[in-house]
Amino acid sequence: MVKERARILVVGGGYVGMYTALRLQRKLKQELKRGEVEITVVTPDPYMTYQPFLPEAAAGSISPRHVVVPLRRVLDRCHVVIGEAEMIDHAKRTAAVTTLATDEEGAGPERLEYDELVLAPGSISRTLPIPGLAEHGIGFKTVEEAIGLRNHVIEQMDIASSTRDPAVRDAALTFVFVGGGYAGVEALGELEDMARYAARYYHNVEPDDMKWILVEASDRILPEVGEEMGRYTVTELRRRNIDVRLHTRLESCVDRVAVLDDGARFPTRTVVWTAGVKPHPLLAGTDLPRNEHGRLKCTPQLTIEGTTHAWAAGDAAAVPDVTAEKPGTETAPNAQHAVRQAKVIGDNIAHTLRGEDLETYAHKYVGSVASLGLHKGVAQVYGRKLKGYPAWFMHRVYHLSRVPTFNRKARVLAEWTLSGLFKREIVSLGSLEHPRAEFELAAGGKPPTDPKGSS
Repeated sequence: MVKERARILVVGGGYVGMYTALRLQRKLKQELKRGEVEITVVTPDPYMTYQPFLPEAAAGSISPRHVVVPLRRVLDRCHVVIGEAEMIDHAKRTAAVTTLATDEEGAGPERLEYDELVLAPGSISRTLPIPGLAEHGIGFKTVEEAIGLRNHVIEQMDIASSTRDPAVRDAALTFVFVGGGYAGVEALGELEDMARYAARYYHNVEPDDMKWILVEASDRILPEVGEEMGRYTVTELRRRNIDVRLHTRLESCVDRVAVLDDGARFPTRTVVWTAGVKPHPLLAGTDLPRNEHGRLKCTPQLTIEGTTHAWAAGDAAAVPDVTAEKPGTETAPNAQHAVRQAKVIGDNIAHTLRGEDLETYAHKYVGSVASLGLHKGVAQVYGRKLKGYPAWFMHRVYHLSRVPTFNRKARVLAEWTLSGLFKREIVSLGSLEHPRAEFELAAGGKPPTDPKGSS
């Protein structure tokens, strides 16, 4: 029984934020009805993005709206605030939050008070000071970036089909991906597969005209699926004429020329940056302890080390792996751990409010699955290695079981079924990025230009 009204603040609406709030709704159902508990979720977007589906959304296998979960529908007993937490003073139990309203009114950040804090802002792309990257690079972490990249790739094919300049054509049909982790390999595999299919509808663009280049600084790609499956992936990609360059770094992309440290130069209009992530900058605006990598120091119970009434998990947290044989090992910052950690946080906050003992987070990593395009994939699950169609099928089954809500599961399954019966969609809707351009031009204004020059 909760003794007094407890205000729970969840910062972040990703895996940890959404699943923690969802767990709290279920565990504290009666307390919420009696008004003894209040749950507030602060998130920059009104939806949670299921990131493993971003490559398929980019390839057109899944509609963008089915990759996201509307938070207000799922968290119907929580107060969802669309905004950004700028600073957290845990000693005073306050958070400074900028909302859409404060931006519009020009007012300062709103101060929210809380009793229990769940800090799960996630991560952002880890970039390097590479000349030209900020001007020409394309990220692949949000649904907006995934759909923008799909539109961009098809637009490049349109440019190549219509130009008479060989240099412009060559640059348009050259696609450079930097980073050999999940995001880079899956995005490259799915988009190359889509572009290869789309080429049949262009009278003067052949699949062999396109150059797909994967740049990875280490000696292997997809380390999550194991060394053997990583080598198979390199072989499979090279069999598709994809240029995989290991032990290689991007040095510059000034003037739309990708310069690698092995001396190679590729004129290109597409540089996709997927070379890792780093903790959200919000963590630097808190009075909570962080490790040398900028992540919050956590205990096996998912409390933030050295504090009370503060919890963290996911990309922003350094959580001890109690199942590991080597002392000091931390859980990997991936979705598999984040979802399970969120449930433990929800349970432990409920235990705290009721004066009960806390649970310890203990989950042994069971394996990984990765898609390399339609009917192609690699997987290592419970020590078993799969490749090709079986791995691709397992990838779909696993993620269909993990995507939140029955509504989304049914819609994704329906789309997969329809895509198996009908041809791929190869339509570019790049004009969606500037929906008022035509009206502004008609009204005598100047239409906006694309800062990246994608068309």
